[in-house]
Amino acid sequence: MTTPTGWANDDAVIAAATELAATLGDDPNHTVAAAAMDLQGNILAGVNNHHFNGGPCAELVVLGMAASAHAGPVVTMVAVGDGGRGVIAPCGRCRQVLLDQHPDCCVLVPSRGGIESVPVAQLLPYSYVQPDGNPRRFFRFSSRYYDDVASGRKTQTVRYRETVPLGPTTFVFEDGEHRGFRVLPGVIDSCTSIRLADLDDEYQAGLRSHYPDLPAGALLEDVRFHV
Repeated sequence: MTTPTGWANDDAVIAAATELAATLGDDPNHTVAAAAMDLQGNILAGVNNHHFNGGPCAELVVLGMAASAHAGPVVTMVAVGDGGRGVIAPCGRCRQVLLDQHPDCCVLVPSRGGIESVPVAQLLPYSYVQPDGNPRRFFRFSSRYYDDVASGRKTQTVRYRETVPLGPTTFVFEDGEHRGFRVLPGVIDSCTSIRLADLDDEYQAGLRSHYPDLPAGALLEDVRFHV
């Protein structure tokens, strides 16, 4: 049984993959469905094509579909097994491909508390970086910051264990209750390491609302940007 995350975009992606997985029969070559959402809020879904010589996983099929549709960066990816198996974690190859081609993507994976959205970089600690990769990058914000960022009133944020794309990028604003995104062209000027203990108590409390598992000695990234 698939457990929704409570975020509209995530739930829509899970639903698309779950519905497709439910249509798969007893064919052992097609046992997993995957779905992904792009920056326009479009969802693409496909199934794996298993073969003894190395047929592609469902996630890679969906990435090919996204490229064919000129969808741009993939924001969210999920895989769902047939036979009611629910959300499953991607294999190592799929994790590496996602990291190389869509490094800002979040992957929905099963956890003790249900389904968790995890940045793909966290699924591959100590990974290598593809030297000739040049993927389009984006940087996430909560929708409540849109007006402040757009007006230039907000030019700084602090992040924990998130990849930060320096230079020109796309700022993506997501609302947990509504499907889709608002986007702005922006530039990330700098990213400097700071310690959680260097911040005042109020700021620390705010960060813990975003990162509930934030350890006391956490090393954070102070990100400065402009639109």
